[in-house]
Amino acid sequence: MNETVKRALSGTVYIVLLLASILYSTESFFLLFGIFLLIAIFEFSNLIQVRKIIPLISGLLIYGGITLISHYRKETTAFLSSITQKEVAITINNTTLDWVLLVVTLVVSIKCILFLFYDSIQSVSTSSKYIYLLGYIILPFIFITKISFGVKEYNPKIIIGLFILIWTNDTFAYIVGKSIGKHKLLERISPKKTIEGFLGGIVFAIFAGFLISKFFIQASPKFSQKSIMIWCSIALIVGVMGTIGDLIESKFKRIAGVKDSGKIMPGHGGILDRLDSVIFVAPFVFLFYQILYYVS
Repeated sequence: MNETVKRALSGTVYIVLLLASILYSTESFFLLFGIFLLIAIFEFSNLIQVRKIIPLISGLLIYGGITLISHYRKETTAFLSSITQKEVAITINNTTLDWVLLVVTLVVSIKCILFLFYDSIQSVSTSSKYIYLLGYIILPFIFITKISFGVKEYNPKIIIGLFILIWTNDTFAYIVGKSIGKHKLLERISPKKTIEGFLGGIVFAIFAGFLISKFFIQASPKFSQKSIMIWCSIALIVGVMGTIGDLIESKFKRIAGVKDSGKIMPGHGGILDRLDSVIFVAPFVFLFYQILYYVS
């Protein structure tokens, strides 16, 4: 089969599966990204050369446990109440848990950025491998599920909008870079990325953020200007952090001496190749939401 056809078919299957799971229900969304997480852990464990069984079990327990605590606390309380036939007091401070997870993830994100930009770092120590598995792979998947709830309840438009911004940024960074790109962004890691492409991707992502807030999210007229500001800000975060996330994964692959993180998607590589931007972006978008919440 022609490589272009394989790439188009696998890309279509990926997008259809993604959209279907996000739109169908909260549970299908959680399930799909739980599967994506396990595949990403498997692929990343191959890149950094660690045994897979402990990371896979740990990732599943952390993702499943925190998801249950964060999003099914009311249902769990009601279930326990029906069993004991009396009022059950379960006090779980979700806000504190969120901030603890966020701080850990952001610290590891900073470590990833230092790992990317320090030329002298060309290998990964054993302890760092497990730190990256936790803060660069596992916890960001949790934040992907968390930001889909916005400030209240599950809203599939939020996560779809985020993916649209990432796809827009990636597509136009490539197009602009291919057309007018002359100055390399980080040639030793990704020779094809240019500063012009990087800036072009951000500009078009911000424009996409404007369109999303105006026509997709369908905010009421009272909050339309606020919605535009929010989505354009998210687009800026996506443009900057998404590119850094892509470069970080590229460095891990360069050290491992491979082109792709896996082969599950013909023509595209692995799941980690498809989600490298969103997993690095998600904690920063969640932080942005938290700042908005406390300011407002």
